[in-house]
Order: sequence, then structure tokens, then C-alpha cells
Amino acid sequence: DSRAAIASDKEINMQWYIPSMAKPSNDIETKVMLLYAYNINPLKISDITIFSPKSVFSGHLWIPLARIISLREKLSDLKEHFEILTPGSKSFSTSVPASFLDQSKTLKISPSNKPKLSDAKVHLDGKTEEIAKRCLSEVKALLSVFPALSSPLTEIPFDITLQSIKDLEDMFDLASGCTITEGSLFDWIISLLH
Repeated sequence: DSRAAIASDKEINMQWYIPSMAKPSNDIETKVMLLYAYNINPLKISDITIFSPKSVFSGHLWIPLARIISLREKLSDLKEHFEILTPGSKSFSTSVPASFLDQSKTLKISPSNKPKLSDAKVHLDGKTEEIAKRCLSEVKALLSVFPALSSPLTEIPFDITLQSIKDLEDMFDLASGCTITEGSLFDWIISLLH
């Protein structure tokens, strides 16, 4: 059981790899590798020697570093727009005084103490909807197998909530990566990676 892997829901795990020496051939710009693994059914793996992956997939994509940094900034701005549109929502970073964070360099947040972001669907104004479509079109282009064939989105492909935007922002955080569980955002991301 110490080697068991359990996923009670569908989920995708994403991690970034910033190579020091390894680079894809013939590339001039700096790229980083997105490593991902996802399951489309709940699973329990107790013995990796007899595991037969029927609903588990993995892969990687080389993505230009400059585009990831730019997209992360746009997603951060979009999250701020959503926080304004969502009454009573505050992210942890804006609800804790900076002086407290400066005094406590060893502050640790356990998952049970993390503030829960709203899962309620957000009603978008016209400006925020256009910003969201541009950001999501860029996500689509970065994660598509054939980015040149990726067309801009004309509608938002999943339920927009403050949590879904936070998940997208975390997804493009090169320092940590993320896990996204089943839902309309999960389904959209998986459709891009197929």
C-alpha cells in the first residue's frame, strides 16, 4: 500500500520543468516543458508491476517561457476582475496584511485552512468577458497539439467561477504546478490535450 496511487475523482496534475541543458532542437527562444498526467476514471493502483493504464494518460509540451509569463500576468489581472465582480470574495493574498506576512517568514497554510474560493458562476460584464475570451484563447493555443490551427474562442468553454480562474492561474505558475479535478474546466483542458 505504500506504493499505491489513488484518485477518487477525475483529475489532471501539471508540473513545469525548466531545463538547464536539455532544449528541443532548432529552437532559438527559451522554452519550458509542461508535464501532465490525468485519469478519466477513478482509480486505485496498488501494484505498479501489474498496472494496465486504460484510463490514465500522460504527456508533455514544450512552451515558450515568455508566453507563459505573459499569460500568467493576464490571468492574474483577470482574477482581480473576477474578485471585483464576486461580492464578498477575497483571496488569501489580499486578506492578510503584508506586515503579518513579513513578520512570519515560516507561515504555512494547511489545505484545511486555505480560504475557499467561490464555486458560484460569475456573471461577466462585457469587458471582463472579452478579457476572459482572449486569455482562454491563448491557453487554447498554448495547449493545442497544432497551435497554428487554433482559432480564437467566440464563447467561454466552461463554467466561469472564481475558483476556475484561480486554477488556471495556478496552472501557469512555473514554481508549483497544480491539480485540477473533474468539472467543466477539467473537461476543456483534457479536450485540448487530446
